[in-house]
Amino acid sequence: MKMTPIILSGGSGTRLWPVSRKQYPKQFCDLLDKPLQTLTIERLQGYGEGLIVTSSALKVLTEKNITQNNLKISKVLYEPVGKNTAAAVALACKYLELNGRTEEIAGVFPSDALILDQTAFDAALKAATAQASNGSVVILGIQPKTPETGFGYIQTAGADKKSTDAVDVLKFHEKPNLEKAQSFLKDGNYFWNAGIFVFQVSRMIELFKHHESELWQKMSALKNDLSNLSDIYASLKSISLDYAIMEKLKPSELKCVACDMGWSDLGSWDSLVENSQGDLSPVQIAGQGSVVFSKQKNKKYGIVGADDLIVVDTADALMICKKGESQKVKDLVESFDFTDKKIISEHVFEHRPWGEFEILRDESYFKSKVIRVEAGQQISYQSHAKRSEHWIIVKGEAIVILNDEEIKRKQGEHIFIPVGAKHRVINRTSSLVEFVEVQVGSYFGEDDIVRYQDDYGRVEGKT
Repeated sequence: MKMTPIILSGGSGTRLWPVSRKQYPKQFCDLLDKPLQTLTIERLQGYGEGLIVTSSALKVLTEKNITQNNLKISKVLYEPVGKNTAAAVALACKYLELNGRTEEIAGVFPSDALILDQTAFDAALKAATAQASNGSVVILGIQPKTPETGFGYIQTAGADKKSTDAVDVLKFHEKPNLEKAQSFLKDGNYFWNAGIFVFQVSRMIELFKHHESELWQKMSALKNDLSNLSDIYASLKSISLDYAIMEKLKPSELKCVACDMGWSDLGSWDSLVENSQGDLSPVQIAGQGSVVFSKQKNKKYGIVGADDLIVVDTADALMICKKGESQKVKDLVESFDFTDKKIISEHVFEHRPWGEFEILRDESYFKSKVIRVEAGQQISYQSHAKRSEHWIIVKGEAIVILNDEEIKRKQGEHIFIPVGAKHRVINRTSSLVEFVEVQVGSYFGEDDIVRYQDDYGRVEGKT
């Protein structure tokens, strides 16, 4: 079955804080055996090489995810700024139009959902694709198991739960209160909206022209080389695809394929606990029904006199909540937005095109990091005006360029980088180079950099 997957990779996953953050959202986090975006792309590989629409701020994470997992993606479209799902889908449709692919069937898939039943997923997509070939837009409706108040619902004309026949969509419903959600569940013709849509590209373009003519007119100015994308996005309004298109369609235009495919949006720690095998981390817990998620090696956790807790521990933040109340983590994050924006957007580690680093200590008089440079990579040739650095190689063999001189350093060896000295690390081996960096000086910000050469087109800014 041929289809072009359009994978939408955005959001911040605030309910999964402190692991998920704005610069490291949940689709890339190590929450399960593989990141959710990896699972999503792998699930769709049999349908054809898809497109990813994501933020330019997630470029490094996206490209590493594709490369390290040998995933097949035909194009990544980087939005200069997020403008919600209508703009993202319009961009994908315009790109396909520019490449003469308007007759293709396309599917829109969030990158951060879990689907456990591949067979049911494939059957639903097969039915949706057949219906979309006849000119309809098709949405997958998830069979609800509980009266969930955290999801939107799709009201249908009546679906046979044992078949994948498409039925008319009557109405969209916002996240309901508990009483209304219970009535939806009892009725049997209401389904969770998973944000998965299937359509012919030319049909979706027609719908944009009719229902969101201004948005499509602006997107129509997109050049083949995408060089004016930033200018276009600056003038677009932010609106979801549901509001822009789907909720305006007649029952004859919009169909639903009901399915039960083990879907979860993993939108909270409670949801993650439900979809995990046992405890989330291999630690000892002295408490009934409590779970701990932690990447802190050799750290023990004891819970005494309190049951049914979810404990999430990262290097710079600890979150504890009662099971069943993890949706409120979003409120906690919103309170931090006024007091400590850094804690909701950044981790102590950062991924870079050449590898990654992790901050060990950050004091007023020194800063220390562990830096990992991947095989065949090198950091930019740079200097610092306000700090000197000591490097100790702890793994692998590195080439250090210091003021144009090439110096070899291997495990256990040290080199000193004076203030103002030009320097870089090159990894010419086939294995990882890891070193500990200690900075001493008056300022340790990532913006204290002058670049002279860089493989990644960066002139100023971060390493």
